[in-house]
Amino acid sequence: MQLKDCFEKALEASRELNCVSASKIDRTLTALADAAEKHTDEILEANREDLARMEPSDPMYDRLLLNRERIAGIAADIRNVASLPSPLGKILSETVRPNGMKITKVSVPFGVIGVIYEARPNVGFDVFSLCLKSGNACILKGGSDARCSNEAIVRVIREVLREQGLDENCVTLMPADRAATAELLNAVGYVDLIIPRGSKGLIDFVRQNAHVPVIETGAGICHTYFDRDGDLKKGTAIVLNAKTRRVSVCNALDCLVFHRDRLADLAALCAPLAGKNVVILADGEAWKALNGHYPAELLQPADEHSFGTEFLSYRMSVKTVDSVDEAIRHIARYSSRHSEAIVSENPETIRLFLQRVDAACVYANVSTAFTDGAQFGLGAEIGISTQKLHARGPMALQELTSYKYIVEGDGQTRA
Repeated sequence: MQLKDCFEKALEASRELNCVSASKIDRTLTALADAAEKHTDEILEANREDLARMEPSDPMYDRLLLNRERIAGIAADIRNVASLPSPLGKILSETVRPNGMKITKVSVPFGVIGVIYEARPNVGFDVFSLCLKSGNACILKGGSDARCSNEAIVRVIREVLREQGLDENCVTLMPADRAATAELLNAVGYVDLIIPRGSKGLIDFVRQNAHVPVIETGAGICHTYFDRDGDLKKGTAIVLNAKTRRVSVCNALDCLVFHRDRLADLAALCAPLAGKNVVILADGEAWKALNGHYPAELLQPADEHSFGTEFLSYRMSVKTVDSVDEAIRHIARYSSRHSEAIVSENPETIRLFLQRVDAACVYANVSTAFTDGAQFGLGAEIGISTQKLHARGPMALQELTSYKYIVEGDGQTRA
């Protein structure tokens, strides 16, 4: 398969975007939000074709599912992005050298951004809106599970681009097969950045095979530590929300780390989880504390696979620890450095946890469900970066820009 022509067209579209005004980009995004709602029936019909090929019990089913409420939410996110200030042309620094030479550091687009993702069709709208707002063309490589949904969404986007007088190649949808992935990962000279969104397996594959620079996003093995000084009411609400709000997303809780001195409260804290049919994989001490107080069919002993697993389902492990230090060590061993939380009323313990836990987002008495670009006031997100180079945490407009130095003078030469 040869996709060079697609890459060349995306590159040319990215160059043309440099000349498009911020107001025209905002009008285009607003028109896209309207079009998403206008074409809801068409998008949902395509989505039903995808859903028909997947078992509802599959953890990916919820990620794949679109409905009217979700499309309305997508449209609202697009309008939010349109309302945000442009991230381009910002003067990041400015200096005049002793010889009179003026150096200005200015924010600019990357150019062409490739995003590889699995069964999440909403990603197409999110990625395009953020890329267009930040002056980037985008190349989308969705999984075969969402092929029909992705095709319908990109048809809507391209129709809006044409209506607004913009190059439809500002967005490109790659074929859903693996050969297209390989070509995208090797599109050196055409694609400036690859962002994988999905499972650890996908992210590892992209990192190991890409010749284009990569920012890792997606895999979230999230912990919440309930401290000896934790408030039971707060902790119960936080754990329930973090685990069950949406189990198939990367900020969902995977492991509850529980202080041994509070084991008498473990059953009460977990009780609401039973109403959601959450299966608990408990270590020895936690199992004893829950046995007889949590439904037997939902309580299982933990094994070596219970920790360090992103469940993406109604399953959660429980680890018992002696101290905040042991909790931090456990998190350091198993974390994907995505989102970690502590429930405590002890300011010093909270300070230690926030300072020593190495993750993109670290919470005190807050659910990890808030790791989300919209919740952070960023409009939407292209993913959650779990690395430290260039971007970390929710990646939105600012993270989709680079910078260049503009140097102005009056004939200066260097000896």
